[in-house]
Amino acid sequence: MINIFIDPGHGGNDSGATGYGLEEKQLTLAIALKTRDILQNEYEGHSIMLSRTTDATLSLSQRTNMANSWGANYLVSIHINAGGGTGFESYIHNGSYLGKGETDRLRGIIHDEIVLETNYGDRGKKEANFHMLRESNMSAVLTENGFIDHHADATKLASDAFLTKIARGHAVGLAKALGLTRKTASTLYIEILADALWTYNTPDWNDKAVIVNKGEVYTVIQDKFPVDGGYMYQIKSGLYITASPTYVRVYSR
Repeated sequence: MINIFIDPGHGGNDSGATGYGLEEKQLTLAIALKTRDILQNEYEGHSIMLSRTTDATLSLSQRTNMANSWGANYLVSIHINAGGGTGFESYIHNGSYLGKGETDRLRGIIHDEIVLETNYGDRGKKEANFHMLRESNMSAVLTENGFIDHHADATKLASDAFLTKIARGHAVGLAKALGLTRKTASTLYIEILADALWTYNTPDWNDKAVIVNKGEVYTVIQDKFPVDGGYMYQIKSGLYITASPTYVRVYSR
């Protein structure tokens, strides 16, 4: 069993970077929760711990102590950048230490998956003397997922669908780097329970597509995942639909 520790940066009385009405602490928590859910829903052979699951204040030492005490095998600390740039970058601890080559190799896999999923400009694989990297006993990466004070990046970060893309990049990267096994599941289907129900072009409650009707059945190609206070499935047509049991029934065969 591989223990994965996910750290949503900042929180509580530490908002982190801010810009365009966004707060880093809220974005990092959303990405971390989505990453956890994707890993739990789609992969096996691992356990996950988050440093926080709410808007809590935690010191850096509390975070690394938690990971070290739990016996984490890998740590990812999720952040949003600021300072006028744009794009994605990642960090491992600088200096010379045992296992640095492997730490860099694992980071490279995760880094490349995030860039691939988000289509962010690649600012590079970097090194720094950050606490989360220095004081953790396991291999660790710190990700900087766009610039909150850059208009184009902030526009993306304001989209829940884009946060899901960032999370999927993290999850798929972690799964590949750590050799997680994808779950083998029966085919899922949903039956429409409501008289009429909207589908969506993207994982965005405002991006309505077409209406489906009671009794119709659709094949699920992406299991339930969180979207802005609710949950969705993706169906075989490529459209998205609510996962609320009030409106749909899911079953397998």
